[in-house]
Amino acid sequence: MASQVVEETAQDLPAQKGPDTAAESAAPVPPAAERTDAELLIAASVLLADAALTAKQSGAELTGALFSWRFGVEALRRPVWALGTAVSCARALTDSAGLGFGANGGLIGELARMAGSVTYRRPAKVAMAVDAFALRIKAAAVDHPNLDAPTARRLTDAIVAGNRWEALRAAYGLVELLGVTRALTTVSPVIMELLALLGLLDENPVNDDFSWVTLAGGVPTTDPFFGLPSSLLRYLNPGPGRAERTEPDSILAKVLATSRNDIVSYVNDIGALGNHGLVLLRRVACADGAVRHVLLLPGTSFGLLSNSTPQDLVGAFDGLLRTDTTYTRAAKKLLQRAGVPAGSELMIVGHSLGGLTAMNLAADVEVASSYRVTHVVTLGSPIDSKRSADPTTQVISLVNKHDVIPMLDGRGPASPNDIPDGWVELAWLDESYDYPLSHAPQAYSDTLRGELTHYREQVNKLISAYDGEVVGNQPYMLRDK
Repeated sequence: MASQVVEETAQDLPAQKGPDTAAESAAPVPPAAERTDAELLIAASVLLADAALTAKQSGAELTGALFSWRFGVEALRRPVWALGTAVSCARALTDSAGLGFGANGGLIGELARMAGSVTYRRPAKVAMAVDAFALRIKAAAVDHPNLDAPTARRLTDAIVAGNRWEALRAAYGLVELLGVTRALTTVSPVIMELLALLGLLDENPVNDDFSWVTLAGGVPTTDPFFGLPSSLLRYLNPGPGRAERTEPDSILAKVLATSRNDIVSYVNDIGALGNHGLVLLRRVACADGAVRHVLLLPGTSFGLLSNSTPQDLVGAFDGLLRTDTTYTRAAKKLLQRAGVPAGSELMIVGHSLGGLTAMNLAADVEVASSYRVTHVVTLGSPIDSKRSADPTTQVISLVNKHDVIPMLDGRGPASPNDIPDGWVELAWLDESYDYPLSHAPQAYSDTLRGELTHYREQVNKLISAYDGEVVGNQPYMLRDK
């Protein structure tokens, strides 16, 4: 089954811009005939990225061969040949016409690479990677003209050039002009590319993995500044997870009383649950006579880095990079405690971290073997690197392209990577320009009820198996431990 990616702009809005902001919003947009073809730019960036990754691999193989024990043994037998070969390899690894200080891999290769980073040597692989990222940024500006405004372009140009002081001045100027939230929203389409460039062009040799994984289209497992591994998160988020039945307050009860099998209704339910640990398990007597279950998972609380629930910032980063998280473990205990029968059909709907956790549950072999996860519906979630254990699970991803969060999986508007076959992604630009407004459940609900109501109808058709009478709404409070 082929994947389906649909992108649209709300019809009565200049959706690629936020509300008027001094000269930035008044910047003229070139006529369509004069715009650069984004697809050509992305295609060129793919070629450069492949060349950069090939140069990196060539440098590693050449370094490994030069310092291997086999070469040492051969050097004892044929010293003249070995000397000539070593000189040729060294020239290829260090000459600007070759790999340009491209040694890497192994102890000696990594020491040489680190020395090159500290002394600001730019090998051919880095030069090509920088050009690839620069083309991605230019491609993103086609659909996001605010990226091409003078102050934003000053920032991106400085980062591409590796001029950190100019980048700091440009960032300050952008924030001074637009404010923090609008500045973040302006650069959000290329945030991963900018972070990758910062890691690639600084003198820190231990954070380069972030940049190379981003270039290859993967999800980095290290941070872009210090190169700290994601495995550290398991020590920051170690809770076994706990689920406790609770009763809805009057506001939540009122919302749930009118809820039905409708994507807008699910988004409103998630908004009413809040992000302080509450989730909802629904039991539905469906029109075809089957009893199915729906699990609603809200997103992150931004109040504290860590709190007593799985819905905190530490949990968000953990959910992005790993599948076995406190939120996932707590949700599994909820299903067990609720007595959901083995083999039951289950749909999981999640916003932000809730969407990540929905995909993490679908990827869990134990969950997939205990229940039939028929649908995963996510809103504003960076799930593109996740895969369900059951290939028949229908994944539906809803993305507001002004929202920063869905791009944290490395697949921004200029990424050459596509979603897996069988997935449905519905993306749009709407008037909720600024983050965090663009990320709020209400922003998604408003859009699906308004200009893009046909997306609502499309999703409702895909989940129509869950049409029927709601016979149970049970909130649960999830805790870390």
